[in-house]
Amino acid sequence: MQITLDKIAKRYGYEWIFRNIDFSIKTGDRIAITGPNGSGKSTLVRIILGALDPSHGKVNYEVDSAKVSVEDINDQFSFTGPYMDIIDNFTLDEMVKFHFSFRKPLEGISKKDIAAIALLDKSRKKEISKFSSGMQQRLKLTLALCSQSTAVVLDEPTTNLDEASKKWVEGMLETHLGNRTLIIATNEKRDADLCSRQLNIGDYK
Repeated sequence: MQITLDKIAKRYGYEWIFRNIDFSIKTGDRIAITGPNGSGKSTLVRIILGALDPSHGKVNYEVDSAKVSVEDINDQFSFTGPYMDIIDNFTLDEMVKFHFSFRKPLEGISKKDIAAIALLDKSRKKEISKFSSGMQQRLKLTLALCSQSTAVVLDEPTTNLDEASKKWVEGMLETHLGNRTLIIATNEKRDADLCSRQLNIGDYK
């Protein structure tokens, strides 16, 4: 997916969160949206996803050289972030079944593979409410990366993850991202280093 941010700005009341973001993301790009907590990274992510309207400007999308409207863009994205809930009274197997009732898994991956990919094979019948925050994060990341899409958007992907799981994230991207566009919103240098270019929110204040 190709994404063009055309003079994007957002304000709440009289406060501008960011202004005049002109930025092009080409198909297959790996982009890090960087800045400290509270700088507006998640707000920009939600605008890119089409979940929030900008106060000014427009986001343009192209898939295979064809323009896609914001109303039709949702199915092109795989996404996870801290504010994305999972149904915690489901077991892992129930959550996977529910997720893939409206999304398709990547080619070569079945629903039965998800628990093992997330390093949660022994927790298939366990309620997600009893998972640690790190286990829940691995599940959310696995569902995002193993779903068919043309772009993957990860907001603070290594939150609540220990060192071993952070290395797991790096391996997941190498194994499952393919040639899809990647956007990571992060204040962690390690996450940003997984990308080839950065959009620093502080440059648009």
